[in-house]
Amino acid sequence: MNAQINSRVPVALTIAGSDSGGGAGIQADLRTFAFHCVHGTSAITCVTAQNTLGVNRVDAMPTEAVVAQIQAVVEDIGVQAAKTGMLLNQEIIFAVAQQVEALQIHNLVVDPVMVSRTGAQLIDNDAVKTLCHALIPKAAIITPNRYEAQILSGLEINSLEDMQAAAEIIHKILRTKAVLVKGGGMQGNLRGVDIWFDGEKLEVLTCQQVETTNTHGTGCTLSAAIAANLAKGKNLWQAVQQAKEYVTTALTYALDIGEGQGPVGHFFPLWGLGAGD
Repeated sequence: MNAQINSRVPVALTIAGSDSGGGAGIQADLRTFAFHCVHGTSAITCVTAQNTLGVNRVDAMPTEAVVAQIQAVVEDIGVQAAKTGMLLNQEIIFAVAQQVEALQIHNLVVDPVMVSRTGAQLIDNDAVKTLCHALIPKAAIITPNRYEAQILSGLEINSLEDMQAAAEIIHKILRTKAVLVKGGGMQGNLRGVDIWFDGEKLEVLTCQQVETTNTHGTGCTLSAAIAANLAKGKNLWQAVQQAKEYVTTALTYALDIGEGQGPVGHFFPLWGLGAGD
């Protein structure tokens, strides 16, 4: 089975959790795909009860259900790229890795959701090991945040040089094609600075800093935008550059909703065009 069935429009698949508040997870991914004129498909790994204030409950989907969703999409529609987000537990991670291999899913973007931007670990150590050994080596690119990069590299990250060293170590150890260490959790001038390494080119990606507390879903959105650009035929470096530009603009139009941290504005082109009237 070849996942890259020819389609009239590009197709991308998100394998991730559902965010009832609509700011992250598959909701953010599907909006990002739509912005890029890519047909979005999904395999839900868990269902969360959450809002802008936090997560109140998480329920894992049965592993068989996750597998069935992936197979249903790939075997009929086909996908030109895929991304993973919150996979939640060891069993789901291993099953997803098996399907990526069996269905020949290419252009895989792995957002290794292990630790939040505040440093809270989200999955247990067994799940982390399975993610590292079973899934990440199959990825075209992984997009760890500061704390995830610390776990993957074994380094404490406090500086630009630390981020660069971590990217090189992760690339060598986990054998992925490219690594993008994200600086959203860094302080001062390093906030929003990302490091790219593909085994040859070590690049620092900067952007205009956006002063907003409404940043929920930035990691999901970035990885989804990379996948969308890959589905459209962009090379990996182009996909990353354009995805970062998209996220930066979406942050500029972040939504001030709820009592906590609002989401980025995925549909910013509609502002001022009467969409909310």
